[in-house]
Amino acid sequence: MTNQPDGKAFSHVQEWVFDLDNTLYPHHSNLFAQVDVRITAFVSELLSLPRDEARALQKRLYKEYGTTMNGLMALHGIDPDDFLEKVHDIDYSGLTPDPALGDAIRALPGRKFIFTNGDRRHAERTARQLGILDHFDEIFDIIAAELEPKPAAATYGRFLKRHGVEPAQAAMFEDLGRNLEVPKSLGMRTVLIVPRNFEPTFSEIWERDAAYDDAVDFVTDDLSAFLTSISPALPR
Repeated sequence: MTNQPDGKAFSHVQEWVFDLDNTLYPHHSNLFAQVDVRITAFVSELLSLPRDEARALQKRLYKEYGTTMNGLMALHGIDPDDFLEKVHDIDYSGLTPDPALGDAIRALPGRKFIFTNGDRRHAERTARQLGILDHFDEIFDIIAAELEPKPAAATYGRFLKRHGVEPAQAAMFEDLGRNLEVPKSLGMRTVLIVPRNFEPTFSEIWERDAAYDDAVDFVTDDLSAFLTSISPALPR
């Protein structure tokens, strides 16, 4: 793992795969914090629990099932469409457009993907607000993943098969180390996105995942600057 960008390490990459939340926008924007609050509210209303108990259950389900939604589906048979609609009913206007990131993504050779445990509508709204939506070839969301979230190996397999992605020519950008373990094992170049100045802004959302350090090739707290720095070494 290194914090120093190395364009030569990406010279073979033709498939660029980006997580969405806390990856394509900075952690300090707190956009996902809105989703997190709405998930707590959903659990509280569904099970008639006080907020603190609902939040504790939410986090336990996340750890045990990969997403809170998966846990609620398994234990309480919720409608995933209803869940996704309610928890992504948030205000995107506070997300600052990022033309520098757009330019950096557009300059990358080959195809670009958003690969998210959220749904397509949330991904489209987020990327559109950032001004980067048009730079992506496709979005692979939790519905395309058949409701099985990262880091499940089968979900990466579905992504690769659907889009004909060759792992040996791919790079994956994520804010959770656990979600890079499978990509690394498949031969992808991996980059972990961490909070600005490498310090978490809201510790409950961001997780260091130190146990997965071996799955991480590079670390950055500025995705735009990282992509810009490796760009000169990439083939055109």
